Amino acid sequence: MGKLPVDRAADVELGEPEILATGYRDYRRYRLTLRNDGHAPLRQERDILIAGQVIAVLPVDPGRGEVVLIRQFRLAAHLATGKGEMMEIVAGGVEAHEDAAAAARRECEEEIGVAPDKLVELFSFMTTPGITNESIVLFLASVDASRVPPRSGAAGEGERIETIRLPIDEAVALVQRGGIANGPLILALQWLALNRARLGELLGA
Repeated sequence: MGKLPVDRAADVELGEPEILATGYRDYRRYRLTLRNDGHAPLRQERDILIAGQVIAVLPVDPGRGEVVLIRQFRLAAHLATGKGEMMEIVAGGVEAHEDAAAAARRECEEEIGVAPDKLVELFSFMTTPGITNESIVLFLASVDASRVPPRSGAAGEGERIETIRLPIDEAVALVQRGGIANGPLILALQWLALNRARLGELLGA
């Protein structure tokens, strides 16, 4: 059996980006030349939202057999589906002075009110690579769900977050039942469905 296909580096020449708009995130236009063996150079123009590195955390209480999820308002979801109060997992941007693990710990404290006892990096993925460079590192976290308050969020960031504790069975069933649309949440719950038997091994519980 041959090697499985994976992402690979491209032979691409990028021009200087043009700033189209600035705000919470920059929006840039790139002009590029892509080269492939046996083909003429391909010239493209692409507009990219610069979001950078993000972390997401699936908080699990192995002793209680619970998952901690959150719900908060997302304007994009409201505009797309009319269901702006989204179910999610802990997530946020990695700040300039942080590594991904430090950001994961900070976001847990901000969004569910408790710091993780243990963090395990699982995998990375991109949300929408056709339009943004956002890359998410997903972590599994061991937490004490009994210490999670019903409401949380960083006041300075205008967050209003509802925390939700669910048995693992009920959390995993959310994917099959439908009614959730947040990509990192769905990926994390799919991972949990496939790997729940390994939680003790991974978290030392």
